[in-house]
Amino acid sequence: MAEGLRERKKRQTRQLISDVATGLFLERGFDAVTIAEIAEAANVSVNTVYNYFPAKEDLFLDRSKGVVERLSRYVRARDKGESAAEAVLRELREEVRAVSPNVGLFAGYSQFIQVIWEAHSLRSRLWRMNQEALEHLEETLREETGADPADQLPTLIAGQLCWVQTTLLGVIGREMVAGRKPDEVSRESLDLLDDMEDVLGETVLKYAVREA
Repeated sequence: MAEGLRERKKRQTRQLISDVATGLFLERGFDAVTIAEIAEAANVSVNTVYNYFPAKEDLFLDRSKGVVERLSRYVRARDKGESAAEAVLRELREEVRAVSPNVGLFAGYSQFIQVIWEAHSLRSRLWRMNQEALEHLEETLREETGADPADQLPTLIAGQLCWVQTTLLGVIGREMVAGRKPDEVSRESLDLLDDMEDVLGETVLKYAVREA
């Protein structure tokens, strides 16, 4: 279905506000910038900003929904004969190999991470996002396998797969802040994924195999 004029204008306004806010946060730090300043710089009202972004943290972490649902998307799209863990590892390897900004492999990522580290509210929101990703993945695994509500295995598997993603992104963030080049970090991150796969047990690696 084609996007209507109204929907396009709303999307463009949302993107404008997000871009302006991100630029200000990167320049001055998250806590130093007010919603009023963002509204003025974007040439919109304060109410308009809140209509699109209910909380200030939403302006900086405006793609949180996609991050929360990422592992679940990987699992749902797994190939026939492929397990949940195999799908997650394959997708993450593809992102890393492509030096994708989706996993933080771009020149400006160190600034992005620095803003988060310096703002307690952003660190708290990031922690909550990780918890939501865990809960979302657990629910997905239960749906995909038809697990009994009392079965704790989906919880444990979700925890292991979230650990893989969190560890990978954490290492990438640390190396990018240290001034490393994206392609260098990419090569080392592929080795890290291999090491993490070795750590995962057979139960995790063969859980939720899609029937051929």
